[in-house]
Amino acid sequence: MTAPTRVFDTLEEFRAARGQTLGVGDWLEITQERIDAFADVTGDTQWIHVDPVRAADGPYGATVAHGYLTLSLIPLLGGRIFRVDGVRMAINYGTNRVRFPHPVTAGSRVRAAAELARVEDTDAGVRAVVRYTVEIQGESKPACVAETVRVLVP
Repeated sequence: MTAPTRVFDTLEEFRAARGQTLGVGDWLEITQERIDAFADVTGDTQWIHVDPVRAADGPYGATVAHGYLTLSLIPLLGGRIFRVDGVRMAINYGTNRVRFPHPVTAGSRVRAAAELARVEDTDAGVRAVVRYTVEIQGESKPACVAETVRVLVP
């Protein structure tokens, strides 16, 4: 099932959504293959991520996704939650705050919820802070909470 995309036709409509939940995305399974690929790219091959046999006896009973893997999935997990039409481009400006409250074990399913935390005008356009909460199916604590910052250029 695909979550519906919330569409803002103008920057003014988007600004008016400040403080609102923008939506919740689709579930994505975190496979061992995805974890291994991230380990290969980053060079972080610690056993807790890439050795299922050893990790089975570890603190989580399975391998866990890298926190930065979870963070890096926000564009994928949140990409269909909302969009702002009527802008020339959206620029990734950075991240204000990131926390990883709960590990994501291989085979878990995650999804993102997005909230428009702040909107401010700048010389370049509109700077928007979107707070993403990456949820783990069946867990009460999220995998990741991150404030992303993007500039929307009209």
